[in-house]
Amino acid sequence: MDTLILSRLQFAFTMGYHILWPAFTIGLAWFIVFLGAAWLRTRNPVWQELQRFWIKVFSLAFGMGVVTGVVISYQLGLNWSAYARATANVIGPLFVLEVLTAFFLEAGFVGIMLFGRERVGDKIHFAACLIVATGTVISAFWIISANSWMQTPQAFTTTADGRFVATDFWGVIFTPSMPYRFAHMVTASFVTGAFVVAGVSAFWLWRGRPGDQSAARAAFSASLWLAAILVPLQLEIGDQHGQNTRQYQPIKLAAIEARWDTASRVPLTLIAWPNEKQERNDYALDIPVLGSIVLTHSLDGQVQGLKSVPAIDRPPVVPVFFAFRIMVGCGILLLAIAMTGLFLRWRRRLYDTRWYQFACMASVPLGFVATLAGWTITEVGRQPWVVYGHLRTAHAVSPLAGGAVASSLGVALILYNLLLLGFFFYAGQMVFRGPSNLAPTPPVGRPAGAQGLPDATSRTKP
Repeated sequence: MDTLILSRLQFAFTMGYHILWPAFTIGLAWFIVFLGAAWLRTRNPVWQELQRFWIKVFSLAFGMGVVTGVVISYQLGLNWSAYARATANVIGPLFVLEVLTAFFLEAGFVGIMLFGRERVGDKIHFAACLIVATGTVISAFWIISANSWMQTPQAFTTTADGRFVATDFWGVIFTPSMPYRFAHMVTASFVTGAFVVAGVSAFWLWRGRPGDQSAARAAFSASLWLAAILVPLQLEIGDQHGQNTRQYQPIKLAAIEARWDTASRVPLTLIAWPNEKQERNDYALDIPVLGSIVLTHSLDGQVQGLKSVPAIDRPPVVPVFFAFRIMVGCGILLLAIAMTGLFLRWRRRLYDTRWYQFACMASVPLGFVATLAGWTITEVGRQPWVVYGHLRTAHAVSPLAGGAVASSLGVALILYNLLLLGFFFYAGQMVFRGPSNLAPTPPVGRPAGAQGLPDATSRTKP
């Protein structure tokens, strides 16, 4: 295992770990905004109770995202210095803008969001929540813009020493794949957050603690309404993203489908074992012609095959092929759960169907699994290029000793898993306590709502 493989493994682990937290916090931040708006409109204390609970969960996840994101920024310079040097003129400004317009925005108002409810009033607190939620989307915009330029690069020229120089700022930002990639990622975050809320609410309903039932019903209903809208929307966005990939990264699509030969009226391969040495699929289960219909929206549509490029320019087929099927499988399961929720709501059995509560609890990891699978498709599918068609991954790595990379990878594995255990411990405690046990405690000796007024219990003898 040489430096290149170790560096790729390290970046895959740290990036895969980090993407879990934006995938959760983007959707959760906007759900918190929804809860705040519902509280301002109705003054129903259930909405305030729920907002207080999910803000605490958000604070843990937000902290995890910040810590792991900072590590990645250092890793780009340490493990991928050749990449950083070559692309700094193009995507460096995008990273700076992400910090200036998004991270500072979130950092400036997240304190009010977390601690300011009893200090600044409901409307200012709601504004802070809205600003933080907006900051999460702006952050995703700049990061997705940088990644999309690496996937479908444009608006640049190269110098004699191999550095990329931007020729059009807006062209760098809005590459052909950027709108599809951004919409797909943000919607995935909303779906992931919705099913986390649904799963936690289902647990409260299943447990049946009287003090939590009103909040559980409200959150369960709202999250499943969101899921019923967002999951079908995500499937449509994913289809459009696939059409864009067929146009601009056809070899990635060929790897996704394990399509070896360029052909029309191709079958849809449900499952197989891609045999890269023999350039064929073993144990394949195909549906004739359906591949062209799904991939090209045409009965006679042509799909480019892997053999159209030399083997050295092909991505690893096995991980991309199976990651896509894992992502789609998770999406189908989430769609089934969301549509079942609509049926149970129609039958007036949404809150008392025990097996459905277990299904919603089991669905909590699916959004995260689908997100990781999607990023595997995106990043592994563009190999062997780090800037698609222009800079190979092997030419982007730093000239480090393999032992140094292996040591830092081992440290990352230990520390990141300890952080994850800590998150599960504290978040799990909050879930088990429930939303009704997270109300703010009034000052000692003063009843709630009468702060600043003395009462009988505050008088003590000398």
